This record gives sequence, C-alpha cells and structure tokens, in this order.
Amino acid sequence: MPDPQILKLDDDFTLVKRFIDGEESAFNQLVVRHKERVRSIIYTTVNHTDYIDDIAQDVFVKVYRNLNRFRFESQFSTWVYRITINKCKDHLRKIKVRKMFTPLMDSFDKADQFKNETEESNTSELVRNAISKLPEKLKMPLLLKDIEGFSYQEIAESVQCEIGTVKSRIFRAREKLKEFLMPYKTEIFK
Repeated sequence: MPDPQILKLDDDFTLVKRFIDGEESAFNQLVVRHKERVRSIIYTTVNHTDYIDDIAQDVFVKVYRNLNRFRFESQFSTWVYRITINKCKDHLRKIKVRKMFTPLMDSFDKADQFKNETEESNTSELVRNAISKLPEKLKMPLLLKDIEGFSYQEIAESVQCEIGTVKSRIFRAREKLKEFLMPYKTEIFK
C-alpha cells in the first residue's frame, strides 16, 4: 500500500490536463471540488434557491465545453467563478426583461412596503434583500469579498477590472448597504 503522504489530491491544473487528455473522471473531480462554491455564488447573487441547480448546471456545461480552451494563465477556480458570475448576470438580465413586459402585480404604496419589510425579523433576510438592491457592479465584488472570501486579486480577475476599482466598488457597496439598512437598525441589532 502506498504511503498516504505520497497520495496527494491533484491540483486543478493537473485535473484540467488529464481531462484534455481524455480522462472524463478528471472533470467530475473538478465539479466536486468547485460545486459548493459555485452554488454559493449563485445563491448570494440571484438570491433565490429555485434557480441554483439550473444555473450551476449551465456553468458546468459551459466549463465542460470550453475546458480545452483554458489557457492556464489564471487559477482554474477564478475562471470557473468568472463563468458563474456571467451566468448569474445573464439570469438576472432575463428576469429584468421579463419584468419589463409583465404588468405590475404590486399595487401597494411605499409605506405599505416599508411596513411589511420592517415586520420581517430575519436579519439575514433583511441583509440579503438589501444586497439584492445593489447595482451589479457593486454587488458582485462585495459578495465575492465578504461572502465568498476572495482576495482582491481574485475578484479583480473574476470581474475583469483593476484592484483599485474592486476596492472602490466594495467600499461603495458597503456604504449603500448602510443606507439601505439604516431604517432597520433597531431590528438588526436587537
């Protein structure tokens, strides 16, 4: 029996190379390794559990079809998370378009809406709702940093912008969240 210290898990690059060389099981290992993080990004971005599996499947189908084009210039995880972010943006865009062509179902005024929202006592739900109100360019870096724990460099690569821009967007997102959550201050800090 081989020494357990010699048996190491293959890194992502090795798995990608093995898949490109025709070993299908290498792709399965990549999926198992990254699926929970992909699902977490989808959940925090789309804010709806009904779509997680469908979007995750779309992500991994795209990864599967394009894995032979992976250039080994960045981490595999960064590449997968960039695909995930783009699939989430696509999904949110589709929802926005549908809403534009659907008659408004909500006829209550802002006062009623505020009253209903303040009745929600679930802090995480309040925060999730506030995050969902952020513009995409602010929401994505915030989620990747504060929820997923990405480094500024990883976020910059994922959203394809400079590190300074990422830091600025995260700061602005946090300031916006403070604004959104201010009316709920007593509710959140009970």
